[in-house]
Amino acid sequence: MKKVTNNGFIYTFGALGGLLFGYDIASVSGAILFIEKQLHLGPWEQGWVVSSVLIGAIIGALATSKFLDTYGRRKLLIWASVIFFIGAITSGFAPNFEILVGTRVVLGIGVGITSALIPAYLHELAPKSMHGAVATMFQLMIMIGILLAYILNYSFAHMYTGWRWMLGFAALPAFILFVGALFLPESPRFLVKIGHTDEAREVLMDTNKHDAKAVDTALSEIEETAKAPVGGWKELFGKGVRPALITGLGVAIFQQVIGSNSVIFYAPTIFTDVGWGVIAALLAHIGIGVVNVIVTVVAMLLMDKVDRKKMLEFGAAGMGLSLIVMYTVLKFDNGSHTAAIVSALALTVYIAFYATTWAPVTWVLIGEVFPLNIRGLGTSLCSATNWLADMVVSLTFPMMLSSWGLDNAFLFYAVICGIAIWVCHSKFLETRGKSLEEIELDLHKAAGESVSTDATK
Repeated sequence: MKKVTNNGFIYTFGALGGLLFGYDIASVSGAILFIEKQLHLGPWEQGWVVSSVLIGAIIGALATSKFLDTYGRRKLLIWASVIFFIGAITSGFAPNFEILVGTRVVLGIGVGITSALIPAYLHELAPKSMHGAVATMFQLMIMIGILLAYILNYSFAHMYTGWRWMLGFAALPAFILFVGALFLPESPRFLVKIGHTDEAREVLMDTNKHDAKAVDTALSEIEETAKAPVGGWKELFGKGVRPALITGLGVAIFQQVIGSNSVIFYAPTIFTDVGWGVIAALLAHIGIGVVNVIVTVVAMLLMDKVDRKKMLEFGAAGMGLSLIVMYTVLKFDNGSHTAAIVSALALTVYIAFYATTWAPVTWVLIGEVFPLNIRGLGTSLCSATNWLADMVVSLTFPMMLSSWGLDNAFLFYAVICGIAIWVCHSKFLETRGKSLEEIELDLHKAAGESVSTDATK
């Protein structure tokens, strides 16, 4: 089957898994309002319905490293789309709590695979000057998927079986991804690794607009780094890779423990807690989704112009201040109409800062910071860690709400934002403007390892 090497097609369909990713994690946020009543779920069971997809995501992300380096990026994307399709259809027909949790675990495996696979795949196909912007397309697709989920949540809210349509609709974009993935090219770095250098050159020529000099340079760097033997856990946790591992695991953990997905998962619940009706809460959710998409486009424009670390520090500061505003309003004026409006606005600002910074930059860094010989293992570990942190936050947030109250929960996350700023400033690597091979060579130099002169020309 002839592969399509048009850049727009590659980047759009390569990132389409992000749309499924976003839709599946967000659709349950509206569906849970109806699932809890129809299936008679308590708070603990609600937490499991929401977070069960994260269990599958951890499994999928960890399994990706083995398949990524054995079968390649394209085949794995096809498998992920099939898993998505099966998980979406079966969750829509789930008759009870136990089966619903099981089908969402299957769905989560597809989410985990795409979260570990797509950032690395897009990085390996994009020219150096576009790494940040192209990788951010994954996050843009996530935000579009989230917005689509919000819109359909509202559209199906008037139907008794609406939650089944909310969850099952994901099967349609999963099928579209499957068809598109059949025509995508393989990553040139994987092609070089398996000895298909001529095919890798063809892909690079197309993605670099037939700039022969740029392709020769890129191919030379890829061939040099591909000579390194495939690494394992020992290499991943070795001294030479430690700065990359701290950066990857750091962004993966902080992206979740600053509370971002608690807001995405439970925003309708939060809105109803501050006095909004269910339908009004779902409409407000759509407004947040629109803001998410707009600011993610802004992030795409900024990604290759502003340092990654500066974006993360700025984002955490804005999120922390927004959380303090919400804490103050809810602490001293909870229950009033003004409190509900201010809380909604502050919540929107919080998510805007997140969607511009931590949401896209996390996946950009995870996709580019690891050396080629352990990239599959590194991205898998960071993705699995991200989902594990997400699961912990999602399971504990309902209990945090009932024990601490919404105001103190927001204050807790504000403190975490402050910690994130310090860790980012003092511990993370800066990767903007560097090719994947240049990032790897910097790691070798920092560790005092020898570097081939061919790779540094």
